[in-house]
Amino acid sequence: MSTTSLESAPAADTATPAARTYLVKTLGCQMNVHDSEHMAGMLEQAGYVAADAAHAAAEDADVIVINTCAVRENAADKLYGNLGRLAGTKRARPGMQIAVGGCLAQKDRAGIVERAPWVDVVFGTHNLDVLPALLERARHNAAAQVEIEESLQVFPSTLPTRRESVYAGWVSISVGCNNTCTFCIVPHLRGKERDRRPGEILAEVEALVATGAIEVTLLGQNVNSYGVGFGDRGAFAKLLRAVGAVEGLERVRFTSPHPAAFTDDVIEAMAATPTVMPQLHMPLQSGSDRILRAMRRSYRADRFLGILERVRAAMPQAAITTDIIVGFPGETDEDFEETLRVVEAARFSSAFTFQYSQRPGTPAADLPDQLPKAVVQERYERLVALQERISLEENQAQVGRTVQVLVAEGEGRKDGETHRVTGRAADNRLVHLALPPAAAADVLPRPGDLVTVVVTHGAPHHLVADSATLPGGVFHVRRTTAGDAWAARQAGSDEHGHGGGAGADGCGTAPGPVSLGIPVIPAR
Repeated sequence: MSTTSLESAPAADTATPAARTYLVKTLGCQMNVHDSEHMAGMLEQAGYVAADAAHAAAEDADVIVINTCAVRENAADKLYGNLGRLAGTKRARPGMQIAVGGCLAQKDRAGIVERAPWVDVVFGTHNLDVLPALLERARHNAAAQVEIEESLQVFPSTLPTRRESVYAGWVSISVGCNNTCTFCIVPHLRGKERDRRPGEILAEVEALVATGAIEVTLLGQNVNSYGVGFGDRGAFAKLLRAVGAVEGLERVRFTSPHPAAFTDDVIEAMAATPTVMPQLHMPLQSGSDRILRAMRRSYRADRFLGILERVRAAMPQAAITTDIIVGFPGETDEDFEETLRVVEAARFSSAFTFQYSQRPGTPAADLPDQLPKAVVQERYERLVALQERISLEENQAQVGRTVQVLVAEGEGRKDGETHRVTGRAADNRLVHLALPPAAAADVLPRPGDLVTVVVTHGAPHHLVADSATLPGGVFHVRRTTAGDAWAARQAGSDEHGHGGGAGADGCGTAPGPVSLGIPVIPAR
């Protein structure tokens, strides 16, 4: 038997191939943001590593996933604009893959590849779990892979998750929607409502708290319809109380409820549970009863205002936000004036305002009396001006209030220039707060820490709390387990350079899914 001497044997290649990097970009609502966390978690479980901040900003990654929205027309425009730009990036980077998921993928299917043939993978809202397999199949076959399911295959909350934040997390309590709003395509793309069992939800919340989170937001297309799947109309109020009682959890939020299903037991649970925050997002859509009927919104303006009145009676400091659509087909001047009347009476702290756009596949797209763009634009500007005034007045009324702010990471774009940090008050208002002059490092708040300050200025879209700069001014930092978790993640990122990554527990060190910066559309 022949042998080969050690001296003459070729040296073994011990180098480990570099892990492929990924970037997830998100269009749309909170449900999409949470879905992106699942996509990131599955990619990391499959061995991919999140692109670091510099490479993510340059869109320099081996795999770029765009998680799409189909609710608004500009979301589709945004997708194809991004795909057009990425075509050049892909040509310059051999082996790069582009995947498109989410609601627009569910709707347009193979049409995405037809319009952008450089896309490698298209998958829908019902089969998030197939993403890693489709990427591998596309590489092996050197051909685009399109896989869309008509019904939910795997409940998303059972999938690995790469949490965007270590101090606050989304928790889905249901998926899908049983309503038939004529302007909305979500039920068609997300399917009928399916509820998770309460024990599963509580287990996820407890797991989040165990990894450092102190805030959770419960998600559902109609979050207060929770319980329809197992026949308990009081299930959502019970769930609020149960989640609010989880030890170590300090803030509970939820979005978005539907006015038609909003019951007094939910208001009672909110008021009686200290950890449920005094904040409510309640979509109005229109103040005209006639238009609400045309939208198939099964409530009327007086009922809507009655809910707000009862919420404020139970929680006087509650901040209420909303969604409003301007220019729905057939909307008259009188209808629009009714919307202005309701907005004036409701005193929303802020509003997501939209110009109606025809969405193929929705009943409203085929209605007569589609309004001219100029009419819709003029009404939209009047509504925005009214809401800006109200938002300013409501925020100016906060001056002098002592608030506790959960410091966030990256919400204040001018924080570096103004020497402030940014976070959310209990009522979810955005607060920019000053730091004490020459503050010692041990009193500087970290993302996830809670800071008590006094509001010194109100603007339409934020509050300023510069009490730390005033003689004897209020500034108190409470270090939290959430802040500790954030610091630990940063330390891991510094140690590993590229940011490491995370498994299903969501405690990794890499940057989370990236938002494209379009206005967030709250889930309905």
